[in-house]
Amino acid sequence: MKNMFRKMGLPLLLLGALSIIIYACTKNDSAAPEKVPEGMQKVSLRLTDDPGLFDQVLIDIQRVEVLVDTCSRNNRGNDDDDDRWDDRDRCGWWEDWKDRDRDKDCEVWDTLGINPGVYDMLALRNGVDTSLANGYVPKGRIEKIRITLGPNNSLVKDSITYPLKSINGQVKILIKVRHEEWDEVTPDNLQLWLDFDVQRSIIQVSRGKFILKPVIHVWTVRQTGSVSGKVLPTDAEAVITVYNNLDSLYAIPGRQGEFKVRGLKTGTYSVFVNAGNGYKDTTVTGVTIERNRDTKLPTITLSK
Repeated sequence: MKNMFRKMGLPLLLLGALSIIIYACTKNDSAAPEKVPEGMQKVSLRLTDDPGLFDQVLIDIQRVEVLVDTCSRNNRGNDDDDDRWDDRDRCGWWEDWKDRDRDKDCEVWDTLGINPGVYDMLALRNGVDTSLANGYVPKGRIEKIRITLGPNNSLVKDSITYPLKSINGQVKILIKVRHEEWDEVTPDNLQLWLDFDVQRSIIQVSRGKFILKPVIHVWTVRQTGSVSGKVLPTDAEAVITVYNNLDSLYAIPGRQGEFKVRGLKTGTYSVFVNAGNGYKDTTVTGVTIERNRDTKLPTITLSK
C-alpha cells in the first residue's frame, strides 16, 4: 500500500499543481478589466438625490440616451466653449425636445439599458445611489444626456399622494455634460453620477398642487468630495445645508441622525443645521472639501 501511494504520489502532485494553475488562470481572467468592443465605449450612469421635505418623490423614468460626437475621439479634451457654460446649462431643464440643425454625420443619439419604472428619489439620499443606465455607445465625446419620463410621477407629503404634472405632459430632461467631468474607470469605461435636486425640481403652485420641473446636477466621485456626520437628538428633525458663495446642497438626516452630502466641488464650506421642535440652529464653519475624500465632522449635538 505504501509503495502504491509512493507510485501515485507524483502524478497526484502534478494533477494538483495543474488544477491550481487552471484555477489561477480562471481567477485572473475573471479579475481582468472588462473588454470593451472595438470602436465602442462603456457608459454607466448612477442616480442619487439632493432631498426635499416630502415623504416620497416618485419619478417615472422610461428611457435614457446619450449624444455622442463620433468625430471627436477625445472624451477628456477641453473646448473653449466649455468655459462659457454656466450652472444652468449643466442642469436638466424641462422641454419638449426638437432636433436642431446639427451635423448628423458626427452626432449620434444612442440608447442606454435601464430598468424602466418609478424611482423613489428620497430613497437615494445620505450617500445612497443606484445604477440608472449603462451600455456600449460609439467612441467619441459625450455631449448630452437625455432622460424621457413617463406620466406616473407623484409625491407623498404628510401621507397624502399628489400627482406631479408638467405643463406639456410627458417630457424630456436634457443635460449638458462637460467633457472632463466623466470618471474614467478605464479609458473606454466612463462613469457619471446624476443628482436629482428635489428641492429645486418641485414647485408648489397652490394648496395641494405641485409642478415637476426637474433640475439634475452631474458629478463624479474622483473629481468631487463629500461631507458627513451625525446630528443629535433625532427629534430635532434637522435640515442640513452645506454652502459657500458658489453653491449649496442639502441633506435630511436619517433615523440615527446620520447625514452625507456628496458631489461638492473642492473648497471651504459652512454646514448650517436648521433645527425644529424648539432646538437651536447651529453652523459649523471652515469645512474643507477635497477631491475623492469624505470630510467627517464630529457629532453635532443640539440644545434647546
